[in-house]
Amino acid sequence: MLWALVIFANQTPLPAYGPQGREGEPNREQQWLVPSPLPGQPARAVLFRPPGDGPFRLALIAHATTQNMLRRAQMPQPEYRALAGFLVARGFAVLVPERLGHGATGGFYLEDQGGCDEADYVNSGRATANEIVSALDYMHHQPFILKQGGDIIIGHSAGGWGALALARQHPAAIAAIIAFAPGRGGHANDLENRICAPLTLLAAATEFGRNARIPVTWLVAANDTYFSPEFSRKLADAFRSGGGKVEFRTLPAFGSEGHWLAESESGVKLATGGLDGALKLPAVNKR
Repeated sequence: MLWALVIFANQTPLPAYGPQGREGEPNREQQWLVPSPLPGQPARAVLFRPPGDGPFRLALIAHATTQNMLRRAQMPQPEYRALAGFLVARGFAVLVPERLGHGATGGFYLEDQGGCDEADYVNSGRATANEIVSALDYMHHQPFILKQGGDIIIGHSAGGWGALALARQHPAAIAAIIAFAPGRGGHANDLENRICAPLTLLAAATEFGRNARIPVTWLVAANDTYFSPEFSRKLADAFRSGGGKVEFRTLPAFGSEGHWLAESESGVKLATGGLDGALKLPAVNKR
């Protein structure tokens, strides 16, 4: 009996997924814990909702990342408040999960692409996609989320790259993908307009586009120095050559670095046309 009590005392309690406190402002902001691909390692998330009980369509925002371990550990929890507010105003519940290996969520970084010259963009993108799906599937069990599908995935930078990896993996529930400057390996060695293994990145985009069923709206600012409009168009063309459906838009220059357009209110205003166009896509995809 004592042996059994010792084992029970040493067991790590399972995380209590779901809301972690009361709703606040703006837009009923609330902290949540959601599952990750690793059992027992929850991801922190922030949820925004319109007034009422729903059910609401779900929008999930996937954040950017960095290969630098120290920078990842110091990242504040992603919120994308302006973008979330834009979506809430259009009737969406919006989840912004913080993936493993970042900020207060911590844990093992599943998205490591490896070294610059031998970057593995396919598996790093699929790892991001798996984290998106873990949170997405959990939210579909919530009573305030519409069950018939019509989800929107909005990815920024590496989050957008992971969203592209979903374009053929998870077509039943997702109506559209909106990708803000998707990619990996930008600012190689902290240099503007330098990308690690760009040909490998293009080949990975072709792979993600193969048999892709979910339409993608691809948005990039004119002054993005991580993935310039010229290179981004090549990436979009590579994705399209594999079979993916892409609407590509170059947005006006934003501030001193267009890569961070999705994180601010003025940047979201610049993207309004592309966002509204994507949100008018059919609510449920047909295979």
